Amino acid sequence: MVHELPVWFEWASLSALAVLLLVDLFVVGRRPHVPSMRESALWVGFYVALALVFGAVVGAVGGAAPAGEFYAGWLTEYSLSVDNLFVFVIIMARFAVPRDQQQRVLMVGIIVALVLRGAFILAGAAIIAQFVWVFYLFGAFLVYTAIKLVAGGDEPEEYHENRAVRALRRVLPLGTQYDGGRLRTIEDGKRVFTPLVIVFLAIGSTDLLFAFDSIPAIFGLTQDPFIVFTTNVFALMGLRQLYFLLGGLLERLVYLPIGLAVILGFIGVKLILEALHENTLPFINGGEHLDAVPTVPIWLSLVVIIGALAVTTVASLLRTRALHAQDGPDATAAASDVAGPVEDAVVAPADETVEEVASAGEAPPWGTGPQDGAAR
Repeated sequence: MVHELPVWFEWASLSALAVLLLVDLFVVGRRPHVPSMRESALWVGFYVALALVFGAVVGAVGGAAPAGEFYAGWLTEYSLSVDNLFVFVIIMARFAVPRDQQQRVLMVGIIVALVLRGAFILAGAAIIAQFVWVFYLFGAFLVYTAIKLVAGGDEPEEYHENRAVRALRRVLPLGTQYDGGRLRTIEDGKRVFTPLVIVFLAIGSTDLLFAFDSIPAIFGLTQDPFIVFTTNVFALMGLRQLYFLLGGLLERLVYLPIGLAVILGFIGVKLILEALHENTLPFINGGEHLDAVPTVPIWLSLVVIIGALAVTTVASLLRTRALHAQDGPDATAAASDVAGPVEDAVVAPADETVEEVASAGEAPPWGTGPQDGAAR
């Protein structure tokens, strides 16, 4: 259901979020550094608190229904985006991004991702407005994704350059060495773009591929493109600092794929029920609505999402703690295999270029990488 929020509120919110993104980018670009655990935790807390406040403001302006949809969408998007972190760290390794530039790379990459997601959301909203039956497709796809998560959730994510990145390589003169935070430098007497340019696009375009399951899931909770987009903004902004904060903790969440599968499966069924309730397909009930088919209220969606995340988190931590207590340090590695952790890796030697690291296909330990401005 689409809840009409005042146009002035939507524009004011989008403007404020744009300013926040630009200020954040300016702060990160002005002082490149590796954030401490404390700093990362404070930023994660800030964006979580900001999302909670924004949801309350949505409730004050539009009522409880859109606020509930925002909270449900934000929690779903945040949890589904955790998988992105594994791929982000592999991309950082493949392009040997210096540690002090990783914040900026994530920030710019996320802005690129939001632009691409915004276009995807507008297209999705237009399709849904014209063809209600698309919910059948979205619902079936989410149920399929949920089954795939349970069946193959132990497979680690891999990064392969997509068409956009390969096209950029053909069009732009790209160097192999970093030059601090500069986008252009001189190599062998020629002016070239540094690898930062291609990493920005790699992060943003790869994120969009992951959005093909998360955005339909949010449309299963709300059909308001404004709420769908703002849930994406808050989820991705919090994800940037989560990258530095969580580290190896993600490997302890061994049952996370099961929790995500429950959420996706639930939303998939919810979409199919709504499609049946609003049915327009001529070969189902003669194209008439099936009013007897129940729809899922947003409060139940919130209960299922929060419950699935809470149960899988607690169960995962209890599992890894029990294994560690029984078998010692080796059990931690065994528990990690359940969730498919990021591959172990090494920091590239000082004389390797970006291309040499990429050809090696190795990912670094969480948060590791070259310390200085030169590519390793």
